[in-house]
Amino acid sequence: MSIPNISKEDIINAFNYRHATKEFNADKKLSQEDIDFILKIANLSPSSFGFEPWHFIVVQDKELRESLKPVAWGAPVKLDTASHFVLGLTMKSPLTKWDSEYIMHMMKEVKQFPEDVVEMYSKFYREFQQRDFDLDTDKKLFDWASKQCYIALGNMMTAAPLNGIDSCPIEGFHQEQTEALLREKFGVDTEKYGLSYMVAFGYRKEDPPRAKSRRNIEEIVTWK
Repeated sequence: MSIPNISKEDIINAFNYRHATKEFNADKKLSQEDIDFILKIANLSPSSFGFEPWHFIVVQDKELRESLKPVAWGAPVKLDTASHFVLGLTMKSPLTKWDSEYIMHMMKEVKQFPEDVVEMYSKFYREFQQRDFDLDTDKKLFDWASKQCYIALGNMMTAAPLNGIDSCPIEGFHQEQTEALLREKFGVDTEKYGLSYMVAFGYRKEDPPRAKSRRNIEEIVTWK
């Protein structure tokens, strides 16, 4: 495995290039290689304890995209114009609780821990949930797992502009209505998964109207 060698200048340039694209060029599509690359970045993203509490649905079917419009007020133009439209699902407590079958599967089959390590890791994870972070309700567990899902979102949205690809994250949706739709139209088990965000990928129709504005670095960083 070689050491990455991406210049700082290229990374800063990509962040300056990136913006929340409101309307995409509907005639310009990502290649299969490009969308596979973005999804691989999500797959390689870090998560707490390495348990990957996420699932991604790539919505390319026009009828399914249309069905999302009434429940996702922030998405209609993106649904019409984005090359690829992704739903970021987060696992709920039946999958993320310390003693769930999924967690045991991750430790034994995916990570292939020996039994003594499974026992030790499981103890750490239980104490983390019950004592350190007080994750004692389904809502708390989902919100914590959702934070992990956002790491994958950030990484996808960083990798995209490094390759000249635009994106837009979307939280403008009614969560309860959207999850009802996911049950009905998408076959999602919403006892196990909830929607954290949507994200569109494609190529901008036009450049943003103004340069990026940010607070000075001195306002957001304190050195001690």
